[in-house]
Amino acid sequence: MNATTTDVLIIGGGQAGLATGYYLHKNGIPFIIVDTQSRVGNSWRNRYDSLVLFTPREYSDLPGFSFPGYRDQFPTKNETADYLENYAAKFDFPIQLNTTVNKVIKNNDFFRIWSNQDQYIAKNVIIATGPFQRKRIPSFASKISTGVKQLHSSVYKNPDQLLQGETLIVGGGNSGAQIAVEVSMRHKVFLSVSQLPVFLPIKLAGKSIFYWFDRLGILRASAQSFIGRKIQTRPDPIIGLELKPLIKSSRVQLMPRAIDAAQSSIHFLDGSVKEFANIIWCTGFELDYNWLNIPEALYNENGSIIHKRGITTVNGLYIVGMPWQSRRTSALIGGVDEDAKYIVNSIIENGPASMK
Repeated sequence: MNATTTDVLIIGGGQAGLATGYYLHKNGIPFIIVDTQSRVGNSWRNRYDSLVLFTPREYSDLPGFSFPGYRDQFPTKNETADYLENYAAKFDFPIQLNTTVNKVIKNNDFFRIWSNQDQYIAKNVIIATGPFQRKRIPSFASKISTGVKQLHSSVYKNPDQLLQGETLIVGGGNSGAQIAVEVSMRHKVFLSVSQLPVFLPIKLAGKSIFYWFDRLGILRASAQSFIGRKIQTRPDPIIGLELKPLIKSSRVQLMPRAIDAAQSSIHFLDGSVKEFANIIWCTGFELDYNWLNIPEALYNENGSIIHKRGITTVNGLYIVGMPWQSRRTSALIGGVDEDAKYIVNSIIENGPASMK
C-alpha cells in the first residue's frame, strides 16, 4: 500500500484537532486530520440527549469563527456538534473520517502511521484525541448480575434505556450530576461519591460563572501558577445548582464510594449493601496510547504522555487538548485556541517541515 505524505498528521478531529488545523491552515502548512467518527462533531452528538454545555457561546469559540447564536446562551450538544462540523467546512479542512490509527512509529526524522484505511508518512504528528479515550469501569462491575442494567455515561442517552426500579449513579462529576437530575424525574436515584460535591451556580448576578472566572483571572491562570496549582489539587465543582435541592429532599440520596459488588448488590465504603435495578457508571475515562509504538515517548503514572505545554520528549510529536495542558481551560472548546497556536508556532520554529 502506498503511503500518503504530509507535513503534519493530526490524530483526532474534535475541537483540539480543528483548532490546530486552523493555525496550520493559516500558516500554509500542509496537514491531514484523521478521525474515527463518521461525521465531524459525532463525539458530541453521541452523548446523552439532555447534555448542555456549562460554558456559554461567548466562551465556546474556536479561532477564526464565532459560535453562532446569542452569546450568553448555553449550547446543546447537537448545536456544539453542528458548530464543529460547520467550522471544518468553513475552512475546508482535509479530514479523513472513519479512520482509526492502529500504529505509529518513528523512523529517523519521519513518522509512519498505519490506520484501517491508509498509511501515512509525516514529519510531525499531533495527538488531539483528548482525555476521553477508553471507558473506565471498576473491575468489580463484572460481578454484577446480567439482570441489572449497566451503562457507562458515554452510552447513556436518556431514562428510556433503564429498567423499572432504583438507579445507582457512580461518580460525582458534572456528568454524574446532570444524569442524576434527569433520571430522578422517573426513578429513585442514589449517587455514589468519594466526597461531598461542591456546587457553583451556572450564573451569578445575571452573568455566566465563566464570566466571573475570566474576571478573576482563573481562566488565564497557568498550570504552574499559584492559582493553577491550587485548583488542580481540588475536585472540579458541579456547575449548576439543580442537584442540590434534590439531595436535600432525598430525591437523590448520596452514598459513599462503591467498592465491590455481588449479583444485584453494591457494597459501599461504609459497609452498607444495597440492590439496584440500574447502574450508570459516570466514572470517567482512561488514556489509551497502545497504538503509539515509540519507545522514546515518556508517560506519567496515569498513562498520560509527558510533555511541556504539548511538546513531548520526541521531536515532532505533539499533543493538544489535554486537561491543564497549559491552563484550566485547555481541554474546553473555548480554551484549546492558545495551546493549538503554541504548538503550530513550535512546528514553525523547528524549521520547514516539507515532505516534498
